[in-house]
Amino acid sequence: MDIMLFHSVYGLRPAVHAAAERLRAAGHQVHVPDLFDGQTAETVEQGMAIKDGIGRDELLRRAVLAAAPHSENGLVYAGFSFGGSVAQNLALGDEKARGLLLLHGTSDIADDAAVHDLPVQLHVAEPDPFESDDWLNAWYLRMRRIGADVEIYRYPGAGHLYTDPDLPDYDADAAAQTWKVAAGFLATL
Repeated sequence: MDIMLFHSVYGLRPAVHAAAERLRAAGHQVHVPDLFDGQTAETVEQGMAIKDGIGRDELLRRAVLAAAPHSENGLVYAGFSFGGSVAQNLALGDEKARGLLLLHGTSDIADDAAVHDLPVQLHVAEPDPFESDDWLNAWYLRMRRIGADVEIYRYPGAGHLYTDPDLPDYDADAAAQTWKVAAGFLATL
C-alpha cells in the first residue's frame, strides 16, 4: 500500500518518522512530505503560527505537489491532526484514493464533495479540544452523505495528539490500540 502521511502543526518531527517506520515495517510504502520546509514547533501555538504564516492555499499546494507523483496508482492519505485535515482534503479530491486514515483531526467538507465508498477511519481522543462531539457527529453524517464508508474510534481520557510519545498528550495504551486497529484497516485496502 502506498501511503501519504502528513504531519501535525508541530511539523515533521521524530514521531512522524517513527509512525512511517511502523507502517513500512508492515509492508507499506510511506511518503512523509515536510509541508513546513524544516520548521518545527515546541507548542501548538508556535505550530499554528507557522501554519498561518505559510497559509492554507500554499500548504495545500505543497501537499498536492507531494502526492501527485504517487497518486496514479491510488494512495491512502493519512495525517496527524492538522495533517489529517490536509489528508482529508486531498483524499476527497482524488478519485483514485484508496483510503483515508485520520489520526486526531478532520476538516470541513466541500459542498460539492463526492466519493464512491471511500474507506475512512478516524482515531480521536474523547473528549478532544479540537474535535467536539457536535462537530464529529455532523462530520460523520456529512462524510456518509458524500459516499464515504466511515469508522470512528474514540479514546476516553487520551490527549489530543496521544500517539506522539514526545508530547504531554501521549497515551501509550490508546496509541497501541490505534496502531493495531489502523493496521487492520490498512490491510483491508
